[in-house]
Amino acid sequence: METELKEIEKEDKEVQSEKAEETKRLPPWTKQITVRGVIASIVIGSMYSVIAMKLNLTVGLTPNLNISAALLAFVFIRTWTKLLHKTGFVTTPFTRQENTMIQTCSVACYSIAVGGGFGSYLVGLNRKTYELAGIDTEGNSPTSIKEPGLGWMIGFLFLVCFVGLFVLIPLRKVMIIDYRLTYPSGTATAVLINGFHSQGDKLAKKQVRGFMKFFSMSFLWGFFQWFFTGKEECGFAQFPTFGLQAWKQTFYFNFSMTYVGTGMICSHLVNLSLLLGAVLSWGLMWPLIGSLKGEWFPRNLPDSSMKSLNGYKVFISVSLILGDGLYNFVKVLYFSITSIYGRLKPQRQNLKIDVDGQSKAIDDLKQDEVFIRENIPLWIGVTGYIVFAIISVTVLPIMFPQLRWYFVLVAYIMAPSLAFCNAYGTGLTDINMAYNYGKVALFMLAALSGKENGVVAALAGCGIIKSVASVSCNLMQDFKTSYFTMASPRAMFLSQAIGTAIGCITAPLSFFLFYRAFDVGNPKGEYKAPYALIYRNMAILGVEGVAALPRHCLQLCYSFFAFAVVVNMVKDLCPPKIGRWMPLPMCMAVPFLVGAYFAIDMCLGTLVVFVWHKLDTNKAESMVPAVASGLICGEGLWILPASILALAKISPPICMKFLAS
Repeated sequence: METELKEIEKEDKEVQSEKAEETKRLPPWTKQITVRGVIASIVIGSMYSVIAMKLNLTVGLTPNLNISAALLAFVFIRTWTKLLHKTGFVTTPFTRQENTMIQTCSVACYSIAVGGGFGSYLVGLNRKTYELAGIDTEGNSPTSIKEPGLGWMIGFLFLVCFVGLFVLIPLRKVMIIDYRLTYPSGTATAVLINGFHSQGDKLAKKQVRGFMKFFSMSFLWGFFQWFFTGKEECGFAQFPTFGLQAWKQTFYFNFSMTYVGTGMICSHLVNLSLLLGAVLSWGLMWPLIGSLKGEWFPRNLPDSSMKSLNGYKVFISVSLILGDGLYNFVKVLYFSITSIYGRLKPQRQNLKIDVDGQSKAIDDLKQDEVFIRENIPLWIGVTGYIVFAIISVTVLPIMFPQLRWYFVLVAYIMAPSLAFCNAYGTGLTDINMAYNYGKVALFMLAALSGKENGVVAALAGCGIIKSVASVSCNLMQDFKTSYFTMASPRAMFLSQAIGTAIGCITAPLSFFLFYRAFDVGNPKGEYKAPYALIYRNMAILGVEGVAALPRHCLQLCYSFFAFAVVVNMVKDLCPPKIGRWMPLPMCMAVPFLVGAYFAIDMCLGTLVVFVWHKLDTNKAESMVPAVASGLICGEGLWILPASILALAKISPPICMKFLAS
């Protein structure tokens, strides 16, 4: 027995010395950010900005691409270093710390395209969305218009996004080490990166080959499809898979590799919730409400009017989003408050020290040491926040005259506490509630600003709160990733700042690539920008109240709001075998306005993953991220030449269209 104990002690000492050596070998934070890493981040971040912008402007739903970005960073640098080695050049080793920096920088870059409001509150300010909301709609003031502009959009993003980087710096150690918040997405990314750098070259080569194979196929498929899209409603994207009658109700396979790849990344529950929402809305409700034309709304109104069928589509989807958002907001707030209260309760100090001493693993101690050693000075966070807040209070009211300076000041006074609540709640549940904090600000500002100024003030104010809460939360997720990969928090913060700066430029450029080349905001086109109309109508609802709703719409909204709350309660309160079958109301709401076609594409992606796991689970786990990333990136890259051809007025030569015989 004594011999076994001595052997165990000896092994522990060996492991401890190995960990100590590993910690000593870690590159300094200035070496973790490299020129090749920044170049790779710009390439990956820019490409994902275009992809995210397409998803934002078409369906308004963007998956979490963090893991895909980490994989792409690994593929990019590994391929680059091997090419240099073959030509005789010597390169510095590619470490997990550098991989983490590239992933952080590229994610920070494309996150601006995802959450910058290009598919929602910023586009909701333009004239087309104003007209879609109804020129004669009460509360939809003719003065509540601000057309997109590259200059003011870049300035707005720099102000509201950079504030989020500084707001929670003083609480970095508290959130990651003291509270031990899990941040599941950040942890999963760290596990993946550590796996890349500990697995053999054989698996890495398979992932690279898989990515390149499906990337090439997706790009060539996008190129091939282009030749048949000479006019609107032409091409494979309009193929009546289930017949012309189903096609009229948007039930068809879209042949989009982007949506299929997105479906492979999203969970089965997300994809099935989308399909359920599509069947419920386009399969049942809209045909039934449309048949009541002349009874519920006048026959002479166009379908796009907010007093006709379109009004039901918009406001019922809004009620689902608000019901789901409000429930999760209250739930996360409750968990956050009870968790903080539990930590503040007095405990016996000696017991606490004993438990901590026993439970602290060697890995945790080393990770703690690295995380604390690379400290970010407190004055950087405080000074950065105050400087950007002062500039914002001065500049934003000039940019948006309807948004009073005192509203901006109050927003920045409240922002740190809201950002902390959001980051804390995300650490517990992995649910980023930034959009819901933004919606609360939207309704408050709409009600306080009056009919003339309410819409613009609400949409701009929503952008401030949402951006601060979102960027600060993303930074905490990345700090958790850096904690497990033993990357320097200083380098992580600088990478996030570089990525945010790049994103504030590439995101508006990506937006204008689509805005100039395609008919963005057309409810019958591909680029519907559905959330732009939803956000504008939420602002009108905040200004006018229920008077803005068409006939019987209020009762339907109450029903779907209650449905969203009840579904969430069943999921949380019932046994897992029942709760896991409950749909996600937020996902159900998306096809209510967009259509069913993308849900069918995404369900095909989820079916591929399901079958693959049944046939070979190990291979599926290692290859699904690579295959999905290839499908998304290939067609995403084709968007660039397609946009250039559209700007040059070069049309495809063929229109492939299907008509009844």
